Amino acid sequence: MTAPLWPAFLLLAQLVALLVLLVGVAQNLLYVALMVTALWVMATRPPARRSRALWAGMVDVAPPLSVIVPAYDEELTIEDSVRALLSLQYPDFEVIVVNDGSTDGTLDRLVERFALEPEESAGAGPLPHAPVRRVYRSATNPALRVVDKENGGKADALNAGINLAEGELFCAADADSLLEADSLLRAVQPFVEGGEETIAVGGTVRVANGCPVRGGRVVEVRLPRHPLALLQTVEYMRAFTMARLAFERFGALFIISGAFGIFRREAVLEVGGYSTATVGEDMELVLRLHRFMRERGRRYEIRFVPEPVCWTQVPERLRALARQRIRWHRGALESLAAHRRMLARRRYGTPGSLGLVTLFLLDVLGPAVEAVGYLLMPFLWAAGMLDTGFLLAWLAMTFAFGVVVSIGALVLEEMELRRFPRASHLALLAVTAILENFGYRQLNNLWRIAGHLAYLRGVRGWGRQTRRAFVRA
Repeated sequence: MTAPLWPAFLLLAQLVALLVLLVGVAQNLLYVALMVTALWVMATRPPARRSRALWAGMVDVAPPLSVIVPAYDEELTIEDSVRALLSLQYPDFEVIVVNDGSTDGTLDRLVERFALEPEESAGAGPLPHAPVRRVYRSATNPALRVVDKENGGKADALNAGINLAEGELFCAADADSLLEADSLLRAVQPFVEGGEETIAVGGTVRVANGCPVRGGRVVEVRLPRHPLALLQTVEYMRAFTMARLAFERFGALFIISGAFGIFRREAVLEVGGYSTATVGEDMELVLRLHRFMRERGRRYEIRFVPEPVCWTQVPERLRALARQRIRWHRGALESLAAHRRMLARRRYGTPGSLGLVTLFLLDVLGPAVEAVGYLLMPFLWAAGMLDTGFLLAWLAMTFAFGVVVSIGALVLEEMELRRFPRASHLALLAVTAILENFGYRQLNNLWRIAGHLAYLRGVRGWGRQTRRAFVRA
């Protein structure tokens, strides 16, 4: 670089560094604000009712519900999942498993284990989806139906299940996840208390790796032995207990996990069901519900209830985790692009001004800004443009905020759910919450940048997923 251009380059680098600092401070302040809000919500909300009292209060008023489970190559976990679903505590529900063109023995295992027999289908519903080959019903448990269809993806399978569903509400659940026995009762409470205005409710998702399972139930809570799964345990706690509690308080909740969410069927039919144009179909549907209701001036509520817990398996191989995170980030960007007109517009209230602005700050600006910061700050220091004390202070602030937020999520977890019975579990989680900021967080940022690139290249589809059987008790 020629001498006359060097000062201009350094000035540009300093301006970029200033932007990195400002965005980093904004992100950290946002995380702290979410943590403080979640702590306040947790401290002021009434205690959760015990299962027996909950059943007594809900048995006569809980509306009919359909649990819809998309399944693609789920042979290893499908039996445990279905048995767990059929034994849920709920007065009036059905389970609809949608076999989305599996290439393994998923359908054969269902037919064999649950005595499935062909039945006459009720006909096509209003939502489009790939062709259905056959519909089955269990001869031993009539509450179980199985849809065998051509492969169309998760959103397509959910639409097929919604068309067939008979419940006023439907629960979207993953085939590799296990719901706690009273999870439906707890998640349906806002629908009962809020009436027709409540259109969607999300619950908590926790990591099942390492937990022994018997009869489709987690019988003992244990921490994963694999370091990668342990890191994700802390990550899930932060994402659910902290962020969603805070966003729900402000009416800006824009994510209900695809592993466990309950929706009012009529509202979802009204907006056209799940979109097959994105791999982030869960986020996109919630954003579309917000947008639809706001544009029509309707009163509505989208809620998060921390007590109903869904246990899911997370990847323990780095490559599988990378594929998952790249796909998640691509889905978030696809959803944001589809509803970009909501961003920071008064018409769309807090979902647009808080929810999507946060999504833009953390998922659009965040990955690039963080990566530039890690590269640019050492460069400016080496060029003599940055004081050593300032560089160390910036690094300390970056890591300290991450540790505080992760520990705060652990405190929230213990305040509300108390799923970890041993003090040693909490101690190990606290250490993990600190260590994740030194390597794992940066790795996640690289995957988010890869998600950016995949989105810009127009990559489509879910890609290959790896399943493992649950640990038997």
